[in-house]
Amino acid sequence: MSRRRRIPAGRLWEASPLTYVGLVLACVLSAFPIVWSFIIASRDNSAVYEIPPPLVPGGHFGENVRRLLDNEQANFMIGLANSLIVSTIVTISVVFFSTLAGFAFAKLRFRGANILLLVIIVTMMVPTQLGIIPLYMLMIKLGWLGSLQAVIVPFLVKGFGVFLMRQYTASAISDELIEAARVDGCSTWRIYWQVVLPLVRPAAGVLALLTFMETWNEFLWPYLVLTNKTPTVQYSLSVLAAGNYSTDYVQIFTGTALAVVPLLLVFLVFGRQIIAGIMEGAVKG
Repeated sequence: MSRRRRIPAGRLWEASPLTYVGLVLACVLSAFPIVWSFIIASRDNSAVYEIPPPLVPGGHFGENVRRLLDNEQANFMIGLANSLIVSTIVTISVVFFSTLAGFAFAKLRFRGANILLLVIIVTMMVPTQLGIIPLYMLMIKLGWLGSLQAVIVPFLVKGFGVFLMRQYTASAISDELIEAARVDGCSTWRIYWQVVLPLVRPAAGVLALLTFMETWNEFLWPYLVLTNKTPTVQYSLSVLAAGNYSTDYVQIFTGTALAVVPLLLVFLVFGRQIIAGIMEGAVKG
């Protein structure tokens, strides 16, 4: 009778060479569009039509950036500043209200909690496009067309954030910890601020990154309610793409490359929180 070969437990976690090849290939395919945007941003328009495409940066990046910033129709620097303002305000608001509501739904007992949570889940199922027309009419009545309030106020709270933080709070914080804080004389607000908020920081970091990226990349709604006097960065890029006679692709790639930089910085800031959230979720699973 043949004996089964016992495999050491440590070897079960060792990745095969094929795994490394797949991971490297996935990283290259993911990073290539961003890298190629920076490469084209450093060349002239002839590089766009070269086959095979150029893989080495040129020496025109400074000139292309200067031409981009001198484009008065696009107002690219104003677009960058406005996107930073809008994305920061929306992200802070979404994280604050989501963690607060998530704590309430997960750990507080009040009438109608299940119904309210169901309403929030239902709002997640409704496509955003269905609400564009009534929301646009509301912006007209409020006189907010062409102002940043139109792209900030409607998105200060998101149903996905509330649901995410409710689920995370329910699993990450025990009822005994909340009761112990109450025994020590903590108010509900103090429990949220000093007990709940530090413990849900990994999930809050993930939510902050997702919200910032979503708001920064939003195109349709800013395109409808803003003008080239108060653009966001996506609006400015759309102006660059809508050339009167010919499209200056190098300016588009230059603008795209510059627009990606803030997202990369935000990812570096919240990267540790994302990894911590993923690892904590994996351990609990």
